[in-house]
Amino acid sequence: MMTSLSAHAAEIKVMASIAIKDAYLELVPAFEKSNGHKVTTIWAGTVDIMKRIGGGEAVDLVIASAPSIEGLTAQGRIVPGSALPLARSGIGVAVKAGAPKPDISSGDALKRTLLAAKSIGYSTGPSGVYIAELIGKMGIADAIKSKVVIAGPGLAVGDFIVRGEAEIGFQQVSEILAVKGVDLVGPLPPDVQLVTVFPAALTTVAASPEAAKALVAFLRTDQAGAVFAHTGMQPR
Repeated sequence: MMTSLSAHAAEIKVMASIAIKDAYLELVPAFEKSNGHKVTTIWAGTVDIMKRIGGGEAVDLVIASAPSIEGLTAQGRIVPGSALPLARSGIGVAVKAGAPKPDISSGDALKRTLLAAKSIGYSTGPSGVYIAELIGKMGIADAIKSKVVIAGPGLAVGDFIVRGEAEIGFQQVSEILAVKGVDLVGPLPPDVQLVTVFPAALTTVAASPEAAKALVAFLRTDQAGAVFAHTGMQPR
């Protein structure tokens, strides 16, 4: 006989930012066990999330940066008012494991470090967009443009550092910590830091909206917050 739990089981399709991957992968099995639902997750960078969801790809839930969710809501792809924050992340600075850690104690120190670096890596995601803007504001874009290496959508800047293609790199702290072979120098200094909020939001074409809402509620519990914290993010 089918149990009550299995009778109400659903498949939840999620498209999510890689920034939350470590915490999410730790949490979802517990959710599936307690709720009976099956979660299928597509991992993508911000550029691809915007392209795929904006192009009509059908999933129940999107977990991405707040500006991305706002953009998809404006396109009619997200249910207005459904976005709920899961965690926040600042931008971190990384070097190869064992390498000397440069001075990033202030915006001015970071500027000097960038000018001295042999190669600089950042992504096409929210952190990379911000770093490019910051470099422009510092007035050093032309001076360092030949040293910049950009990791494409969904790629880890840390992998470029491990391979020696970037001496110093910038990405969400959680994404840096997920790569073996790199050291986190630290978060950007407070005077130039950008904290990105990552909400989960229901799509307008969700096939399993109630199950998706249950997953979001689980990812917003205190238990989940503790997991986000130890993977380098700040709980909601």
